[in-house]
Amino acid sequence: MRLELYGQSNLNFVEFNITGDNDAYQRCDEESLYIDTEVFNLFTQCFERSNNLFDYFGPSRYNTRNIIPLLNELQANLKRLNDINSLDFFIDMIGNSFLGTNFIYDIEKHDKSWSLNWQQYCKKLAEINTGLINLVNKCIEESRVLWVIGY
Repeated sequence: MRLELYGQSNLNFVEFNITGDNDAYQRCDEESLYIDTEVFNLFTQCFERSNNLFDYFGPSRYNTRNIIPLLNELQANLKRLNDINSLDFFIDMIGNSFLGTNFIYDIEKHDKSWSLNWQQYCKKLAEINTGLINLVNKCIEESRVLWVIGY
């Protein structure tokens, strides 16, 4: 939580927007979903592998051409998360993710005994992954374009 005024250059979240078409979207629409950047970083590889035009700092479009590859990447990632069975494996997977050490650092700031509760964090990441899969499936079923916008 921030108790300060800040400008656009200090925003730190990613928007998942399904309100547009191949050319445009309605920024911060009420249908949009959001995730903190530190958490999104753990899923970045799924978005990069499925779309060569993925832009971490701007809008990236997932249409019929790359939505199925994104679904496949997210499903494979969920399997990896569900296969984690130890703290060492959890740390290894997170540590090998893009800026994963930042995620661990943020957890440590809020939960000094996080290593005792690592399974809760792993479960939460799996829930987020499942939510992303559900969003992608909605795009497939309703022929929608998914825009991923970093702020």
